Amino acid sequence: MRTLRAFLLLFLVAFLLPLASHALWWTWQPRAPDWRGADWSSARLLPVPATEPEATVHVFAARVGRWRGIFAHHSWVVVKEAGADAYTRFDVVGWGNPVRVNVRVADGRWFGNLPELVAEVRGREAEALIPRIRAAVRDYPYDGYGSYAAWPGPNSNSFVQHILAAVPELGRALPPTAIGKDWRAEGIYAGTTPSRTGLQASLYGLLGVSLGWVEGVEVNLLGLVAGLDLRRPAVKLPGWGRIGL
Repeated sequence: MRTLRAFLLLFLVAFLLPLASHALWWTWQPRAPDWRGADWSSARLLPVPATEPEATVHVFAARVGRWRGIFAHHSWVVVKEAGADAYTRFDVVGWGNPVRVNVRVADGRWFGNLPELVAEVRGREAEALIPRIRAAVRDYPYDGYGSYAAWPGPNSNSFVQHILAAVPELGRALPPTAIGKDWRAEGIYAGTTPSRTGLQASLYGLLGVSLGWVEGVEVNLLGLVAGLDLRRPAVKLPGWGRIGL
């Protein structure tokens, strides 16, 4: 009985209260009523390709639209080979063929929400990683019509997590609010974290725990994540995401 009370208290403090407070805050934020009225334009986070001769890799994430923005981000990957005159953006979306190339501007807002930079690699290191990123995109197994599932996955964040796992040298973790990042098709999983810097145990991405240098400490409950960032000190809270340095 004492253990049950402790669990319920932890669930209240670490999951429900942060999510409820962020939902209250979110209701006061200006938002587009639908995708047609949303701003999808460039957030001007990337320079004009012609002025950027070196190879680059970027991973972005932005809040999704309407009520789902309370707890979820959408993520994507952008690459540019050395000397290329355009960026290439890889997304997974919930309509048609899920894997899309250049469906939006490379650094575009998502449903009017500004993207945040998750990872950035430049120069020769980026040149070495880009072919592996492109190979990971081609090898993504859930690219057929009807294979997308907003919850628990596979979705856009499952796709980017697939790339991060295939190219662990990127050395970054998706935001804790990237719902679907911990989805596992095999059901029960126990092994290394996607960055290969720690250990992870998961049940379909609905219940799990991760401990790694890149991922930090994460407890996953129904896709919501609470925990600590060890490398860049911060707390991770449902709804609010990462709060720290």
